[in-house]
Amino acid sequence: MSFCINGKTNYSISDLSDFLGASVPTVTKLVVELIDDGYMLDLGKQGTSGGRRPSIYGLNPEAGFFVGVDCGHHHINIAVTNFKGDLVNYEKEIPHVLKEDEESLQGFTDIIVDHVNKIGIDWKKVLGLGISLRGRVNFHTGSCYTYFGDNEFPLNQIVSDKLGIPVIAENNSRAMSYGEYLCGCVQDEKNVLFINASWGLGMGMILDGKLYYGESGFSGEIGHFPMLDNNIVCRCGKVGCLETGAAGIALHRLVLDQLRDGKASSLSAKYRAGEEIRLRNVLEAVKEEDMLCISAMQEVGEVLGKGIAGLINVFNPQLVILGGRLMVGKDYLMLPVQSAMKKHAHNVVSNDTTIKFSALGKKAAPIGASLIARSRFLGLI
Repeated sequence: MSFCINGKTNYSISDLSDFLGASVPTVTKLVVELIDDGYMLDLGKQGTSGGRRPSIYGLNPEAGFFVGVDCGHHHINIAVTNFKGDLVNYEKEIPHVLKEDEESLQGFTDIIVDHVNKIGIDWKKVLGLGISLRGRVNFHTGSCYTYFGDNEFPLNQIVSDKLGIPVIAENNSRAMSYGEYLCGCVQDEKNVLFINASWGLGMGMILDGKLYYGESGFSGEIGHFPMLDNNIVCRCGKVGCLETGAAGIALHRLVLDQLRDGKASSLSAKYRAGEEIRLRNVLEAVKEEDMLCISAMQEVGEVLGKGIAGLINVFNPQLVILGGRLMVGKDYLMLPVQSAMKKHAHNVVSNDTTIKFSALGKKAAPIGASLIARSRFLGLI
């Protein structure tokens, strides 16, 4: 979905005047300037049921491009969108490990530039880059605790200096929520919670049609809500955080506990041989209908649903989107989530809330990052 007004992506002067709250002469002057600068196109007259046909204007998709990069542990995913916000290219799992050293940074920027050139876009037409990162990211400064957190210069400034374009750093859950909001499963909802259930547990929030950041840009850390009485130490050092029972880290632990107790599974032979069992192995076993792993997925779903019920009671959202790596569990995850939501959320609130799986999947973070870069360029956020 491109930037639109009342569902439209092309507009008359009257449409723009009403939306901007500006006079017709002022808007006309602005549109002429944007056409002269190559940012808008005159699309000609549009037919109506009667009366004079108005001239219609739209954003020029070729006016510039935006790149979004999602940084995983061992690879990056890249999405490129045009000036209208439409996806023009996506490539997944490009091998690269982002580290705090010059060689890694140079490799990172080289991959981005090479990819843009490979798909036939002149780098000079790239107007912005969005980088989606795991962990806490400060929206105001571009600092990320995961990468260069102690450096004098934040990651976005370092990369911007290398590439010569504006760069924004964004938390991956927030990027995913924005991607879904603009071109995923969101329709006309303005209050949306995106739950990123992966190794950890994160959340992006669209409140009243706007990304919510919090005071320091660290909002959405639902995984570290102190909700569980399980005496399990979280990665953050606290005890009983929600993600210790409702994320990939919990799923992995539950399966290993069962294997240690000698329970039967398609992973049993691998476990007995002393081979490392990773979360991806567990998720593959779920897809292959391994009952031990399915049972663990359902247990995680129940805890996650209880946490989501609390969010529904607090935020009263129109839509909750469930995304992240645990999506592969499909109904084995969704059904216990829905059951727990109904059990623990107030009916008068939950009746107004729909829950869906992410429509974009792995594409959500890089697309969202590119669209955040675009919205920042256009002054929309």
